[in-house]
Amino acid sequence: MEFKILVADDEQSIAQAIAYALRREGFMVETAADGEEALEKTETFQPQVLVLDVMMPKLTGFDVCRKLGNRSDLGVILLTVKNDIVDKLIGLELGADDYMTKPFDMREVVARVKALCRRLEKNAAPPVPAAFSVGGLTLQLEQRTAVLDGQALTLTPKEFDLLALLLSHLKRVYTREELLDQVWGIDYDGGTRTVDIHIQRLRAKLGSHHQHLLQTVYGIGYKAVGEPE
Repeated sequence: MEFKILVADDEQSIAQAIAYALRREGFMVETAADGEEALEKTETFQPQVLVLDVMMPKLTGFDVCRKLGNRSDLGVILLTVKNDIVDKLIGLELGADDYMTKPFDMREVVARVKALCRRLEKNAAPPVPAAFSVGGLTLQLEQRTAVLDGQALTLTPKEFDLLALLLSHLKRVYTREELLDQVWGIDYDGGTRTVDIHIQRLRAKLGSHHQHLLQTVYGIGYKAVGEPE
C-alpha cells in the first residue's frame, strides 16, 4: 500500500523539511500552509496520514480535527510548541493518534509516521485466520503450534511469530527493518542481523524439502511462497 501524507504547518520551513524527510522514505507528500488548505487538500489529495500543526491561521489543528470527525481511515499526528497535558488530551479526544512537541528530531517524526501507517494498514487488512496451512506446514495461531508433515515443529516464540507473519502474507516482500519492527518491536536495537539468523534457523528446522517456503529477495528482505491448503 502506497501511503500519502499531508503535512500542514504555517511555518513553511518546517513543513518542507518534514515533507522532504518523508519523501526520502518513499511516501507521497503534499503540504498545506493553514487549516482551511489542510481541509481542502484532505478532500482532494486523500491522504492516509495528516501531520497537523495545532497553531495555524484560519483554522487551528483542533478545528481541523473537529471538522474531519473521527475518521478511521485517516491517521493524525499533531504538532505543537506547547507542552500542556490539557492540549494533548484535547487533541487525543478529537481523534488524533499521536502528539509531538516542537522542537523535535526529524527521525522521530518519520518513525512515528511509519508506525502509524503500519497500524492503519493492519486495521485495514482482513483478519488473519486462526489457523492456516501452506506446503505441508500448519500453524495454529491461538495455540501457537506448528505441525510439519504431521510432526510437531519446535519453534522459539520469535521463530513462530516470524514464520506466522510471513506465511499469513504469502508472496509479500518484507524488508528486514519491517520484520524487525513487527516481530521484535520498534524499540528493539539488536540490528537486522537478528532477522537473518532467525530465517536461517527456520530453514534448518523446515528441512531441505520445505526450506524453499522462505525465500530471500536479494537487496530487500524475505518473503514466503507456496499455495495455501
